Amino acid sequence: MFDRIRRSKPDTFDIEMQRRHQEAFEMWQRMPLPTPPVPQPAPAHGGGPAAGDVQPSEPVTEMDDFLPPDLRLPSHDQVAGRMMPWLPPLVLDGEVVTCAECGAYRDWIIISTQDQIWLRCRAGHQQQETRLDTAWYNRNSAPVDATHATFEDCLRHLGH
Repeated sequence: MFDRIRRSKPDTFDIEMQRRHQEAFEMWQRMPLPTPPVPQPAPAHGGGPAAGDVQPSEPVTEMDDFLPPDLRLPSHDQVAGRMMPWLPPLVLDGEVVTCAECGAYRDWIIISTQDQIWLRCRAGHQQQETRLDTAWYNRNSAPVDATHATFEDCLRHLGH
């Protein structure tokens, strides 16, 4: 019932806001457009710079806005591959992936190299997983936290 009464009476606050908005819009329309500054010709006198003259500054040396070389990570085409740990069981197509040699089904190292995905179990057995691709790896991997010179260094970093 109160809602019908409220809807039937115009809200004075809303009417006042609409009026103020209309006034501000009309005032904005009446404002002149800004004109760009016109460059002044250089003075023809032979002396030094006169007061108010702006001298051209020294040429600005371009700075590389990227990270210094010691903080940069190699790009994807400069590394042999990437690895990430995968602790829970890996389920693909409704089936738990197990190691073909020892039967392990969790605590994998997933290796992405040359557009192939390889799985490495804790015992060190490796098998290619054709149901996974680089796009899957990129969706599920975290940002790179370290780079390593050798495969073994990376395995040690990941705890294998």
